[in-house]
Amino acid sequence: MSPLKRTPLFPLYADEPGARCIDFGGWELPVQFIGIQKEHDAVRRHAGLFDVSHMGEVLVTGTFAEAYLQHLTTNDVSKLRDGQAQYSLMCYPDGGVVDDLLVYRLTADQFMLVINASNIDKDLEWMDRHLIGDVVIRNVSEQTALLALQGPLAETILSRVTDASLSDLTSFSFISNVQVCGVQALVSRTGYTGEDGFELYLPGADALHVWRTLLEHGRDHGLIPAGLGARDTLRFEARLPLYGQELSAGVSPLEAGVGFAVKLSKEGFIGREALLKQKREGVRRRLVGIGMIDRGIPRPHYRVYADGACIGEVTSGTQSPTLKRSLGLALLDTRYADIGTKIEVDIRGKRLRAEVVPSPFYKRTSK
Repeated sequence: MSPLKRTPLFPLYADEPGARCIDFGGWELPVQFIGIQKEHDAVRRHAGLFDVSHMGEVLVTGTFAEAYLQHLTTNDVSKLRDGQAQYSLMCYPDGGVVDDLLVYRLTADQFMLVINASNIDKDLEWMDRHLIGDVVIRNVSEQTALLALQGPLAETILSRVTDASLSDLTSFSFISNVQVCGVQALVSRTGYTGEDGFELYLPGADALHVWRTLLEHGRDHGLIPAGLGARDTLRFEARLPLYGQELSAGVSPLEAGVGFAVKLSKEGFIGREALLKQKREGVRRRLVGIGMIDRGIPRPHYRVYADGACIGEVTSGTQSPTLKRSLGLALLDTRYADIGTKIEVDIRGKRLRAEVVPSPFYKRTSK
């Protein structure tokens, strides 16, 4: 077996007596530092700091870079201006998803893609296969650390260690070459928790210093380190998809409810014809929220039933730390996708009552 990969921040995990690491797609990463519930609550109420340096960063350069990304991704890259980012997807010709990603426009002929860690090799192979013109792609993942500062007090905390005008940084925008804790970084405002927050892209060698400095300056604002467990419950409550669960080669963006990132009016992108057909004919499955009526927690791949037949399966599920209710996301036959529809979830051989409920389960009410 290959040894697990580690981020530049791995040495600091020893400073946290409650840190517990797991194998996450070949990476040794902390599932928690203090406890998932406490970390989740901190992000909802104050702020949490995540090490997400396992994510992939790929630079795409050349005069044909925009045209290349227009062909490769589902969103409209031509709408971006320098300093703007967008959520997008790469699809196979049949409409299945290669990966979901963020596209950052650095300049007219230079972009950065942020891709899922477990998909880095696959994505790079796919990107290589579709190169055009003078486009060059460069994987800078190993040199790049990524910290995510998330929560309602994220701006207050980050403003203590940078002179950048964070209040002018709107959602899905970024500033390059910013000094953070005395280190040069790219600072963006996207997030994967349902809360306000920032991402800090910086050299791996500087990650330990920035992490410790942020925690020091944020301590009196309730900032604590947070692991993968809270990251998952937070994104789940906000109905943000996770590749391999809500999205995959077998699930299209339209089925998964992220059609907003698919611009079917854009000509020539991979998967467009299949997605056009789905749009025209209607999808047969749809991702919905479900809430348990009987006692039980829906987990990924649990089958869902109605009228005595299997109508789909759970993609994600947990006891919501914010709402204190057993909730799930499920990909169901569209005939059973309306809110209020009564269903059953097979949990360890017992079919327990549930119903289709509105999602996202959580929406923040302020900036």
